[in-house]
Amino acid sequence: MKINSASSGRSPRGRRPSRLTAGRMGLYAFVVTAALVFLLPFWVMVTTSLKPMSEIRTGNIFAPPLAPSFDAWVAAWSSACTGLQCEGVSVGFVNSVIILIPSLILSLLFGAVNGYALSLWRVRGANILFGILLFGAFIPHQLVLYPIVRVFAALGIYGTVWAVIVIHVVFAQPVMTLVFRNYYASLPAELFKAARVDGAGFWRMFFAIVLPMSTPILVVAAILQVTAIWNDFLYGLVFAGRDSMPMTVQLNNIIHTTTGERFYNVEMAATLMTAALPLLVYLVSGRLFVRGIAAGALKG
Repeated sequence: MKINSASSGRSPRGRRPSRLTAGRMGLYAFVVTAALVFLLPFWVMVTTSLKPMSEIRTGNIFAPPLAPSFDAWVAAWSSACTGLQCEGVSVGFVNSVIILIPSLILSLLFGAVNGYALSLWRVRGANILFGILLFGAFIPHQLVLYPIVRVFAALGIYGTVWAVIVIHVVFAQPVMTLVFRNYYASLPAELFKAARVDGAGFWRMFFAIVLPMSTPILVVAAILQVTAIWNDFLYGLVFAGRDSMPMTVQLNNIIHTTTGERFYNVEMAATLMTAALPLLVYLVSGRLFVRGIAAGALKG
């Protein structure tokens, strides 16, 4: 008697290949090559950051450090020169965190409300408004930087952290609205019709029904926004003041500050510190990101 795999709770499996085929060997070769392309630069950066300059000058960039030391990491964090100041990237890290937290919360909140309103509340002109919003995503941001600088200067917020926060929130809305709208459009409409019959209004439905069902899409949107905000260089360079520059701008200043000898180990350590947060986010929440996409985050 045969047992159905579906009824037994086991997932069906195909036959395991008994030998290596040409296609499988090509797949392995592609995977190994792709891994080397991404891992070799990372290896060079890590090993260089752990070497003293006397060892770096030998020119063997792929060799592991003979005497690993974190002196370059300490210097990159606390004493590397970012122009006229020599306080390391620690100041830029604090500024990036101050920029990231409100920018992330506000962009997710506004994107969720816009997507909810455009997908579940059929207001007049909603499709036209959504089309205009998407059209704004295709306009190069460099074209509108100068007018925005003049507007922020008139408002008195140019050169502050709030200017960078507002820019991130505003420019994130086309993509965030698209992602949330497509996700909410896949939710059962009967649930919201029943809530309306029970007397639930716009905001009660949003906070009591929509947000609790939005965990997959919130994870996807948060990962996208953390990466975009933390890795941003242009907005931080243009809109942040000298005392509120994010970590990426501080890193650029460290690499391009030429007041004497180039300390490549310090530069590599500062680069790894700058890239640590997005990398950590992907490592911790990578599975949630895939689940959010599979749950319908990018459908439509």
